[in-house]
Amino acid sequence: MSVQEFLLFLLSLIAGVSGQFFLKTGALKLGKLTAGNAFNHVVSIATTPELVIGLACYGIGAVLYILLLTRVKLSVLAPAVALQYIFSVLIGHFVFRESIPLVRVFGMAFIICGVVLLLAKD
Repeated sequence: MSVQEFLLFLLSLIAGVSGQFFLKTGALKLGKLTAGNAFNHVVSIATTPELVIGLACYGIGAVLYILLLTRVKLSVLAPAVALQYIFSVLIGHFVFRESIPLVRVFGMAFIICGVVLLLAKD
């Protein structure tokens, strides 16, 4: 992966992680889903700014990913996107005060090792 491709990959990764952050923030604003408020929740998705921003971030990330697919092997790029899981766990912990059990730490370490191996020279 060239420097340009790597930077495009990082932008795609940031867009995806940002999307997850804003979707979680917006979902917390909506409150818990129940059978009685399901319709209102669906309607509120279009009017909650954080959810709209989150969806836009996902859209930008998808466009960047498609551009990357024109230059990078799918067998390298698709698994490398798993780094979003690492950042999502960290955002969950530091922003939303979610716990990180030891087994999840090991899982994150395996993902990082796998991505490093995938991005190693062919």
